[in-house]
Amino acid sequence: MFTDEANFSRNAIRNFHNNHVWAEENPHAIVNFNNQEQFSVNVWVGIVENHLIGPFFLPQRLDGRTYRRFLEEDLPVLLEEVPLLTRNRMWFMHDGAPAHFHREAREYLNRTFHDRWVGRGGPQQWPPRSPDLNSADFFLWGHLKTLVYNTPVNTVEDLRNRIRASCDVIRNTDNIFQRVRTNMRRRAEACILAGGGHFQQLM
Repeated sequence: MFTDEANFSRNAIRNFHNNHVWAEENPHAIVNFNNQEQFSVNVWVGIVENHLIGPFFLPQRLDGRTYRRFLEEDLPVLLEEVPLLTRNRMWFMHDGAPAHFHREAREYLNRTFHDRWVGRGGPQQWPPRSPDLNSADFFLWGHLKTLVYNTPVNTVEDLRNRIRASCDVIRNTDNIFQRVRTNMRRRAEACILAGGGHFQQLM
């Protein structure tokens, strides 16, 4: 199961470098950012086989003890729809965020997954600065944010509801996770061919 967290703010991350307004006269175009009314949410998701797990809304400031409580109390509930056979043979992968490296989180993962987890300080290392092979990074976050920010977000509850609804859209898209797995295999093969270096030019 590939897992990751991402922050969703009111205005998302926008790049206006190539954004142009073509007009005969100055349209006096402006973008209203509502900077006085900023808010954001911290979102966790997981992908295993044909299942999108979550979203789960984490605290803005995630520490190791909170993350361990999430793993112990909330993750089992989120995984209830995943077949037991899949859960029993599943590997757990997360990155090297400070909360993930906390002693209590690592001890819990060692007890629960034994040698079947990947991450900093774990039995299977996820090297720093390694090419992104996590399906949440190369697929999910970009696609999810495209759906969420289709129109302006007005409130934090609106943002949460859009994230839930957009996850349902992804979850119900035919063959989407089969395509993700195919892409993951291509990326892994390209990474091996590049000797662990940059491989985007091979995709």
